[in-house]
Amino acid sequence: MNKQWQTIIAVSELESKDVTQVEYSKLTLAVYDTVDGVFVSNARCPHAGANLCDGYFDGKNIECPLHQGLFDARTGVAKAAPATRSLKMYETRIHDGDVQIMF
Repeated sequence: MNKQWQTIIAVSELESKDVTQVEYSKLTLAVYDTVDGVFVSNARCPHAGANLCDGYFDGKNIECPLHQGLFDARTGVAKAAPATRSLKMYETRIHDGDVQIMF
């Protein structure tokens, strides 16, 4: 199956400078409105499965609400224990006022 750009949410529906939870194709996604643009990851922490959309977001990093693991919301890289695995990130673009991911 060929991957294609898929619209997941309108930019106007995002929580400004925050994290927005989006349900798409049986996935729960976290859409980050960062200081460097919009990025998308799976919403579940790879450490223990907590919903990152409930975590603290500082415009660059997302902190897991369960064990305070820290991730760079732009790259998905784990930055603080107990998180050791990076987030699953999606190639993202803004097109005609919509957030799209390659899916």
